[in-house]
Amino acid sequence: MARKKKRSKKDFSFVYVLIGVVFGAGLLGLGYLIGSSMDVEPVVETVVQVENYDLISSAEIVIPAVDDAGKGVATILSIGVTEGIGRALVDIDTLLFWTDTQSSIRTARNVAANITGIDDSDYNLIYEINADAAVIGGPSAGAAITIATVAALEGFEINDHVMITGGINHDGTISPVSGILEKATAAKDIGAEVFLVPLLQSQDVIYETREYCELIGGFDFCTVEQYPVVVDLSSEADLEVIEVGTVEEALEYFRV
Repeated sequence: MARKKKRSKKDFSFVYVLIGVVFGAGLLGLGYLIGSSMDVEPVVETVVQVENYDLISSAEIVIPAVDDAGKGVATILSIGVTEGIGRALVDIDTLLFWTDTQSSIRTARNVAANITGIDDSDYNLIYEINADAAVIGGPSAGAAITIATVAALEGFEINDHVMITGGINHDGTISPVSGILEKATAAKDIGAEVFLVPLLQSQDVIYETREYCELIGGFDFCTVEQYPVVVDLSSEADLEVIEVGTVEEALEYFRV
């Protein structure tokens, strides 16, 4: 009787590789078919020189922010409106664009269009932020981006003695942010008289570090402890701090 030839591990390895290649090719093909059937547009597009566009109107707003070192700084957001097809364009020379910032801009545009009643599909909006890329984060600038977008679409001048911090939700409500005390201080340093913050954020909590020592067995044992301290922003930053729940509430302070 002829003995059956025992299949080697090498033979099975070849089979596994072949199956993997076929499976991978199938996935690539499926991905191509799905991708080609979807009309996907980027959230924002990038431009190199804003000056090349003929602006119909524009707006500028100062945004308090916090840098990597935890220091409050001020940045300037400019928005220009041109005739177009409803695109958001960003000057890539001034900002490393993060996904969260793109999301904030898209939400801000939708909210601004709802508030103004203007069909922004007939216009392109050009966003330019003069700041170190490490300074601006999209969520905390959402409310300011929305205010500036409304001002650019309606063509009104923004009151530069008023500043705001806060995120933006799809329904126009303002969401909470961090670093509120540092931003209030930055706003005061650059001339703000009124600082708008999300609801329940007119006070901040900071932690003081204290050393606690006790005598144990004839030796001093010391530990470092942190104690919460509630800080009133108006008193600490020496400016008027007002809580706002929606962009429409905030707009009443920004219209000159």
